[in-house]
Amino acid sequence: MAGAYDDRDGKIWMDGQLVDWRTANVHILTHALHYASSVFEGERAYGGRIFLSRAHSQRLHDSAGMIDFEIPYSVDQIEAAKAAVLEANGLSDAYVRAVAWRGAGEDMGVASARNPVRLAVAAWEWGAYYGDAKTRGATLDISRWRRPSPETAPSQAKAAGLYMICTMSKHAAEAKGCGDALMFDYRGYVAEATGANIFFVRDGEVHTPTPDCFLDGLTRQTVITLLKERGIKVHERYIMPEELEDFQQCWLTGTAAEVTPVGRIGDYAFEVGDMARDIARAYEAHVRA
Repeated sequence: MAGAYDDRDGKIWMDGQLVDWRTANVHILTHALHYASSVFEGERAYGGRIFLSRAHSQRLHDSAGMIDFEIPYSVDQIEAAKAAVLEANGLSDAYVRAVAWRGAGEDMGVASARNPVRLAVAAWEWGAYYGDAKTRGATLDISRWRRPSPETAPSQAKAAGLYMICTMSKHAAEAKGCGDALMFDYRGYVAEATGANIFFVRDGEVHTPTPDCFLDGLTRQTVITLLKERGIKVHERYIMPEELEDFQQCWLTGTAAEVTPVGRIGDYAFEVGDMARDIARAYEAHVRA
């Protein structure tokens, strides 16, 4: 499957039924388009099985609640929809996108309580998110934008509106020839990349930012478990930007990124070393087990 995302063959599940890919449309006055009243999940299927599928479906429900709407489909129904999409499109290894949003209805201002909540699930083949960075290491810019305080936005929701500054940060990074950008948080601590969590290695121990104002990713949680099972000490803590020069290795984690080593962040260089490679292999084996 290739081409623009609105012009492909295949099926997308929308509001309880499979529809032709090209007809999976919404009205121009859809509330989410104007006010970002939308939440989503990114998931990967390996060998026909979506990794942590139910956890993703539950988080979709939780995210919706955090931005004040309720999805009219249960976790079981979302699970069935995802399975139907994979089967209808003949996909085994795939990226799966579930998205819920406030649609067009009686309201077209900031408030939208009377508008219907809609749900869609799509899936497509998607290779390495950072291209060949899994072997050579990704190059990151440092973003001018910061992750907001949890008193400003519901930071544990996987909500569309929280990604606006991520898009701008990644565009700026790509314009400099980088694959992504590192973001600090509102206090100036190291936070995450635009769509992935971040880990560092120093003297055989792992350090990763405390996710108190950004998403505690399911891949992040999985990788921490894999590290601890291997007897590697993991420090979840606040990390200052000046500490970057003291770390020897670095990698990103996320459903799309999986485990991707980092070779450079701004002026700071990192080795694509054994621990980064080992945990990437361990994760690959784990998701396919």
